[in-house]
Amino acid sequence: MSALIEVILPVFLIIGFGYAAARAGLFDDSAVNGVMRFAQNFAVPCLLFRSIATLDLGHAFDAGLLLSFYIGAFSAFAVTALAAMLVFRRPVTDAVAIGFASYFSNSLLLGLPITERAYGAEALAGNYAIIAIHSPLLYATGITLMEVARSRGQGLAPLALLRQIARALSSQPLVIGLALGFALNLSGLGFGGPLKSAVDLMVAAAIPTALFGLGGVLFRYRPEGDKATVAMICAASLVLHPGITYLLARYGFGLGTAGLRSATLTAAMAPGVNAYMFAHLYGVAKRVTATAVLVATALSMLSIWLWLQILP
Repeated sequence: MSALIEVILPVFLIIGFGYAAARAGLFDDSAVNGVMRFAQNFAVPCLLFRSIATLDLGHAFDAGLLLSFYIGAFSAFAVTALAAMLVFRRPVTDAVAIGFASYFSNSLLLGLPITERAYGAEALAGNYAIIAIHSPLLYATGITLMEVARSRGQGLAPLALLRQIARALSSQPLVIGLALGFALNLSGLGFGGPLKSAVDLMVAAAIPTALFGLGGVLFRYRPEGDKATVAMICAASLVLHPGITYLLARYGFGLGTAGLRSATLTAAMAPGVNAYMFAHLYGVAKRVTATAVLVATALSMLSIWLWLQILP
């Protein structure tokens, strides 16, 4: 119970504060959009830039760590997308959006603060390794599958499809922050002085601002309809993905304690708001993904506590 109170509750209290402020009319839609735009387009990319720029790449990028997490992620995608088509009779485009919601863990806004509060800042190397390819890989997969599904029968040239995917990825601020961090890290140039001080100031605002803004975003969603599909997404995100990751990390690849914790906890996070943003981008399965983000985020208070009891 101490883990729930000391590690998880403070994070969700900040989210709840943002939710309550939005509900009380103290934090309107334009303010929510502004805060989230600042967090996702500026502060969090600075956090990723600093983290990757100073990360020991050879030590952090463990194949077993990444395979454990991403095999679990793609398994969750495959199970839910197929079930959406075969069981719930959803269109292929809906199925892609539902699969995306099932495998896109909230690795940044929830995964980082909860892992840090549970195990300390020194435990975050594995988280950053996962995050470094999280958005590029999962967005590339989701966009590719969605564009293929939408272009069936339209004769879209493969080169045109690749250009569309490249444009979508290169315009993502998180991807830009990661790319700049890798460039600085691999260049061998130092990272200090006024630049580091300025980045550090931005980074200090990243997580609390993003969590508060997330609460305001979640207020917009209303749980409605598609209960079985929402339940499937929640089960895949909170149980299937972390369950596969845990088994592979512990028994398949024999990861050490730090890697096991980073992989499993990151996998155990609820779907991020990006799951809804992806569905909204293509105008498909918006209600079910929005509801799943809200319900899974609430349920994750309990599921994360259970995973913390399982992990060494």
